[in-house]
Amino acid sequence: MADTTETDWVSRFADEVISEAERRAPGKPIVCASGLSPSGPIHLGNLREVMTPHLVADEIRRRGLDCVHLLSWDDYDRFRRAPAGIDPSWAEHIGKPLTSVPAPPGSPYASWAEHFKAPMIEALAELGVTYTGISQTEHYSAGTYREQILLAMRERERINAVLARYRTKETARTEAVDYYPYKPYCELCERDLTTVTAYDDDSTELAYVCECGFGETVRLAEHDRGKLVWKVDWPMRWAYEGVVFEPSGVDHHSPGSAWVVGGQIVGEVFGGERPIGPMYAFVGITGMAKMSSSKGGVPTPADALEIMEAPVLRWLYARRKPSQSFKIAFDQEIQRLYDEWDSLGRKVATETAQPAELAAYERAVRTAEGPLAPTPRPVAYRTLASVVDITTGDVDQTLRILRDLDGELTSLDEARPRLDRAQRWVDTQVAADQRTRVRESPDGELLAALDEDEHDSLRLLVDGLDEHWSLDGLTTLVYGVPKVRAGLAPDAKATPELKAAQRAFFALLYRLLISRDTGPRLPTLLLAVGADQVRKLVGA
Repeated sequence: MADTTETDWVSRFADEVISEAERRAPGKPIVCASGLSPSGPIHLGNLREVMTPHLVADEIRRRGLDCVHLLSWDDYDRFRRAPAGIDPSWAEHIGKPLTSVPAPPGSPYASWAEHFKAPMIEALAELGVTYTGISQTEHYSAGTYREQILLAMRERERINAVLARYRTKETARTEAVDYYPYKPYCELCERDLTTVTAYDDDSTELAYVCECGFGETVRLAEHDRGKLVWKVDWPMRWAYEGVVFEPSGVDHHSPGSAWVVGGQIVGEVFGGERPIGPMYAFVGITGMAKMSSSKGGVPTPADALEIMEAPVLRWLYARRKPSQSFKIAFDQEIQRLYDEWDSLGRKVATETAQPAELAAYERAVRTAEGPLAPTPRPVAYRTLASVVDITTGDVDQTLRILRDLDGELTSLDEARPRLDRAQRWVDTQVAADQRTRVRESPDGELLAALDEDEHDSLRLLVDGLDEHWSLDGLTTLVYGVPKVRAGLAPDAKATPELKAAQRAFFALLYRLLISRDTGPRLPTLLLAVGADQVRKLVGA
């Protein structure tokens, strides 16, 4: 994909990262990195933290270079609060590492961190994201960063001087006294409500007291129950891991933020360099589902993958530069999104896609390791949604309709996984009062009230059903009936008057078929109802 560099943001970053890696560490694997905190549901905004370096690392691997994507699970972070919906007694764990906090009630996982990591790990596997996971609990507890911690403590005055450049006068008075970049977890209560009271560089003896009343002196050269504070921890890892590329959110780019401060600490203290790091923008949601499985109402990647195929979700992140915000649809907009996706697929197949479109599509449907599983015979998502809505998931009815749409389809498996995603969308995102229910018997009162023109229109429809029994044919038929009634050819260009007549005819059909003024696209609805039932319900 090197020839798409001018229009493809992933290729541009890959070029830059490869060049920078060669300057920093020639001949060594190129390191891209992400970090996620499993303090709660890991939402679709957090996914950009992973997808951005994944796409760049994947492009580098496509070019035959050795590249690793590190994903740091910040599971040694403190538990900050018991969220809404959780027993208030969980507040007793505030200040403990996330891996030391019990999982929410009913969870099969051993800790709070594992409970929230699990669905993200599963979603990343479905998305084809290859990475090397790092548990910060395991690294800190194993003493992996011991030399870096001791270095940070020796250089605490230098670190404090960097931080002081961004302190206000008020915080300078409270933070500058006896600064220590290491925060121990209390040996007794396991929380980080501790204050370091003394430290000796030669012996590495560190004394601390905890709000629980406990205090002790430990040798930091042997102590593995604590961690560097965030603004020191992050640059330490950049240097330790040799990270060349790592994005970060908008909040990390304000004055005094960890990204800005870390960019100075990494060189002045740890002898490393800050990664190439684009700032990524907000990911929004349209029609956020009330019935989302996410606690707190923010959908997760797992939620999105229930209603859309993995390549489509990948595409949303691949087609926009990190600096561009975008929205993920959980409402009716998902149908338009799928229309756009299918249109792109047709452009790719006919070799009419623009270079940037082609690059984003290729990144969506396959990785350096191979293609993602496709739907063998994809039907338009909006059509599938209408079909499963109308049939209420009846397998035989669904297969009958899909065979009418695609004569070569032999089983529902050929329409999966897209069919299952559309089914899940209807089941979880469409309100009960918006579901389509086909009438079982004709609306006699409405039929009796129709005038002669309306009866004639219905007869024209019924007379053309057999000849036009396909999605395209029925589209021509329902739009053509008002044209014929107006004395025009079926392919006549619509006028404002004709459009009004079409809308009136459509509303009549909806009322007769489903007792509403609107509903699924009429051609799909007619196919789903079946020709015999249509004749019965329209009184012809």
